[in-house]
Amino acid sequence: MANNNLNKLSLAGLLVTLGIIYGDIGTSPLYVMQAILGDRPVSELLVYGGLSCVFWTLTLQTTVKYVILTLRADNHGEGGIFSLYALVRKRAKWLVFPAIIGGAALLADGVITPSISISASIEGLKFYYPEINTVPIVIAIVCVLFLFQRLGTMMVGSSFGPVMLIWFGMLSVLGIVNLNHHLGVLHALNPEYAIEFLVFYPKGFWLLGAVFLCTTGAEALYSDLGHCGKKNIRISWIFVKAALLLNYFGQGAWIMTHNGEVLSGINPFYETMPDWFRFIGIIIATLASIIASQALITGSFTLINEAMRLNLWPKVRVVHPTDLRGQIYVPSVNIFLFVGCVAMVLGFKESKNMEAAYGLTISICMLMTTILYCTYLYVRRGSYILVAITALTFLAIELSFLTANLAKFMHGGYVTVMLGTLLFSIMYVWYRARKIKNRYLEFVNVKDFLPPLKALSDDVTVPKYCSHLIYLTSADYPSQMESKIFYSVFNKQPKRADVYWFVHVDVVDEPYTLEYSVTTLIPGDVFRIDFILGFRVPPRINLYFKKVIENMVANNEVDTVSRYESLSRQQVTGDFRFVVIEKFLSFENDLPFIEKLVMDGYFFLKNISLKEGHEFGLDTSSVSIEKFPLIITPIKEINLKRVYE
Repeated sequence: MANNNLNKLSLAGLLVTLGIIYGDIGTSPLYVMQAILGDRPVSELLVYGGLSCVFWTLTLQTTVKYVILTLRADNHGEGGIFSLYALVRKRAKWLVFPAIIGGAALLADGVITPSISISASIEGLKFYYPEINTVPIVIAIVCVLFLFQRLGTMMVGSSFGPVMLIWFGMLSVLGIVNLNHHLGVLHALNPEYAIEFLVFYPKGFWLLGAVFLCTTGAEALYSDLGHCGKKNIRISWIFVKAALLLNYFGQGAWIMTHNGEVLSGINPFYETMPDWFRFIGIIIATLASIIASQALITGSFTLINEAMRLNLWPKVRVVHPTDLRGQIYVPSVNIFLFVGCVAMVLGFKESKNMEAAYGLTISICMLMTTILYCTYLYVRRGSYILVAITALTFLAIELSFLTANLAKFMHGGYVTVMLGTLLFSIMYVWYRARKIKNRYLEFVNVKDFLPPLKALSDDVTVPKYCSHLIYLTSADYPSQMESKIFYSVFNKQPKRADVYWFVHVDVVDEPYTLEYSVTTLIPGDVFRIDFILGFRVPPRINLYFKKVIENMVANNEVDTVSRYESLSRQQVTGDFRFVVIEKFLSFENDLPFIEKLVMDGYFFLKNISLKEGHEFGLDTSSVSIEKFPLIITPIKEINLKRVYE
C-alpha cells in the first residue's frame, strides 16, 4: 500500500512536487498585478505598496504559516485540513465545525481555480487577435484536463513537472530582465511601503482582496503533503518563491515606466515579454495554467476521501489508478469540479471578472486551518503563550484578508459562498444525522445472545440459511451486539448457519493502519473480527475477510468445509453470506422540525451514494439486504378510539 519513494528528498521527488503542488500559486503572476492595478493610475505608492504586500504575504502566510509551521502537523506523512482535524478531534467536539467549514470552502474555490488560470493564459492570444472569443478554447482545455485525472497524480506529476520547471525558469528570467527598467522597486521589500499602502492609499485596505490572490494555492500545498513529502515541498518552495518574487518585481518595474498612466485592460505579465517571445510565452503559460488546476483537483480528491473515512461525507466511489500511496481518483468529485468550472467560464467569460469572485472562500478555509493548527500546537507543546502568539498573528492577517475579500461578495463571490454553503450542508447533515441515529442504537449482552445462537445452529428443523453468516456490527466492544442483529437472526427470518461471524470496522486517526484481531465467542462456531483501518485505507472488507479466513484455517481455528455430508466428503468449502441491514426513516417518529429536516436530508444523500455493501467492498453476489425501520423518537400518545356499532 505505502510507497515512500516520492516522500524522500530526490530530484525526481522535487520534479513531481513542482508538477503537483505549485500549479495554483505558481500561475498567480498571470493575474495578481493586473488585479492590483485595475483602472487606477500608476503611482509609486500603488506599485511599491502592492509589491510590498505581495512579498510579505508570500513570506508570512505561505512560507511561515504553511511551509514552515503547518507542514509540521503531518498525520503520518499526510496533510490537509481533515488530516489535521483527525489529529485533534478528540480534544473537543466543536472542532468538527472548523474542519467541515474549511473543507467545504476549499472545495468551493476549487471550481474557480482552473477557470481563472486557464482563462488568464489563453487571453494572451488577444495580443494577436483582439476580437477572439476565448471561452470555447478554455472549455476545451478544461475538458481535456478533467479527462486526464483518471490516470492518477503520479502520471500527472511526471508529465507536469518538467513543464513547471520551464515555467518557473521563464518567470525568473522575465523578472530579472525587466528589473533593469526600474531597480527602485526593490525598495518594496521594506514593510513600511505595505503599511503606507494600506493606510494612506485610497481604499488601499480593500485591495488586499487582490493581493490575496498571490497565496491562494497555499492551502492546496498542505493538502498535497502526502503526495510529495515535507522535504520535497520545503526545498522546492525556495526555488518557486524566488521565481515568483522576481517576476512580481519585474512586472512592477515595467509598470513604473508608465508612471501616471492608466493601464486599464493591459496585462503586465504579457507586456514584460519581448515581442519575439510572446507567442512562445503564451503557450508555456497555457500549459502552466492547466497545471495550475492540478493542485486543488488532487487536493479535492484527497479531501473527499478523508471526509468519507471520518464520516463527514456520503460514501462515493474511489478509484486507485496506481499502487502508489496516496494516488486516488474520485469520479463524482471530478464531475462536480468539471461542471462547476465550465459554469464559471460560461458565466464570467474573462479572468478579470473571475478575479472579483476568487479568494473569498479560500480565506475562510485558511482561518479554519489556523484554528485547528493552534489546537494541534497546544496539544503538542502545551504552551498558552506560544499558541496565543501564533493565533493572534495569523488570525489578524487572515481576518484582514477575509474582510477585504468580503467586498467581492456582490461581484461574484456569492457564487463560491453558495457552493461552499451547499457543501457544508452536506457534511453537516451527514455528521449530525449520525449523532441522531446513535440515539436509536440498542445493544444486548453477547453472553445472552450466544446460547440461543448455538441452539439455532444445531436445530435441524430450521432450514439452513447458509454455511457461514456474516454481519457487520457497529458495536465497539466484543461484549456487545446490536439488538437489530438479534432481531434479524431470530425474528426477521430464522437464519440457521454452521458458523456465525460478526465484523466490526474501526477507522483510526493514523492514515495507513491495516490490522485486525479475532475474538472467539464459541470455539469453531461464533467469531468476531475487528478490522482497524486508517482513514486513508480503502475498506475492502470482502478481500480482507477472505485473507483472515485463510489465516484462521491455516491455524486450525475454524473449519470452512461444508457440513453437508455429500459435500463434506468432497471437501467442498461452505458458502459465505453477508447480511447488510439498511435503515429507513419510519413514519412512527415524532422528531423536532430541524432533526426531521436533517434526517430527510441524510436519507436523500444515502439513496444517491454508495450502498452499504458497495461501501465496504462486499461482493454483491454474496450479500443480502434487509431493511429496518429507524424509530428515533416514537410517538408517545395516540388518541385512537374504538367505535362500537
